[in-house]
Amino acid sequence: MQASVENVNNKKTENIKKSLEKESEFGSKIDLEMYSIPEETIEVQKLDDLNPEIKDMIKKVGITPDTSDKSGSFMMYNANVSHKSASSDSFELMSTKDAIKKYDGLSEYAWNLVHPEKDKYTASDYLNKSDGYFIRVFKGQKVVNPIQACMMIGMDDSVQYVHNIIVLEEGSELNLLTGCITHDDIQRALHVGITEIYIKKNAKLTYSMIHNWGDTVDVRPRTSIKIEEGGQLVNNYVCLTPAKSVQTNPVTYLEGPNASAFFNTVAVAYKGSVLDLGSRVYLNSPHTKTEIISRTITLGGEVISRGDIIANAENVYGHLECNGLVLDPSGIQKAIPALESHAMDIELTHEASVGRVARDQVEYLMARGLSEEQAVGLIVRGFLSGGIEGIPEELSKEINDIVEKTKDAS
Repeated sequence: MQASVENVNNKKTENIKKSLEKESEFGSKIDLEMYSIPEETIEVQKLDDLNPEIKDMIKKVGITPDTSDKSGSFMMYNANVSHKSASSDSFELMSTKDAIKKYDGLSEYAWNLVHPEKDKYTASDYLNKSDGYFIRVFKGQKVVNPIQACMMIGMDDSVQYVHNIIVLEEGSELNLLTGCITHDDIQRALHVGITEIYIKKNAKLTYSMIHNWGDTVDVRPRTSIKIEEGGQLVNNYVCLTPAKSVQTNPVTYLEGPNASAFFNTVAVAYKGSVLDLGSRVYLNSPHTKTEIISRTITLGGEVISRGDIIANAENVYGHLECNGLVLDPSGIQKAIPALESHAMDIELTHEASVGRVARDQVEYLMARGLSEEQAVGLIVRGFLSGGIEGIPEELSKEINDIVEKTKDAS
């Protein structure tokens, strides 16, 4: 029997190795051989023990060194876990590797929603046995204060492989904030993040991700989510600073009646950046609902806003909304909404708009005493901040910086 299991595992590994040559469905090609996994790491008992420079950097993605108002904190620096702490017995927070050891392979959750053979990024992540966070909220428990998690890259020419797993048991609730960042002096790096999320019956997850990568960093998240009856996901993605490229397209399966998923994206593409952003949702049960909303700005870079809703059941609702502002003549905005139905009694809608700041809006505000510069700034600020609930102070500063760059956009 042992030999048989080993043969199956060896065959699986060989199949996954073949996927190392498989390019992703979207996004530019990246040579994984250009990057190495760094051994350098840091370990701290408290986030407040980090050196002042790193503390200032993680604040830019909403991660607070003072954890008094957090239920838990987690940090990865390069390939290793730097810190983890929890102040509640209503959930467990540990590294993914520790969870796999504790739960005998974690076969119920690990690599069940994201398959290693999907593309070369998932295959490489699997074969390198990456670490990350494992969060499980126990049945009926509501985690009042948020959990925060930080992923940081601190070395040049390095790749950070991450594998996160989130499980919300029946009737539980969680607010999770993740912040991803590179050290200021990084010249080139790659982040590959696998995240598998399980939201069980009547559970609710609010999941906010803030990216602050360098303008020579490539980012390849791979996320899949399964939501059972009455479960709810609110997903916020924010990228207001330069990145060389980001390619993300989380896939969500609404598998029980009255399950729902809401995606909100706010992003800015600078010169040299390519942001390929999207979400795909399968409405697989009656009375399921989804909304996918994106607000993007190009300051000279390229933004691709994708949205796919697939209705596989009766009495479902889905709405796509892609809004893009072009604030530099060299910028590119692409909106690619897609609706697909395999049932009769459904309602699927989409809206897409791409253009510059509306002249009539500017003139309306100018007629009420604002200068043209102030009017454009107010519109841009509202466009960005309108999609972010409870904006951290550091993000407000980023929005102000973007507004300063739009003075000539009218």
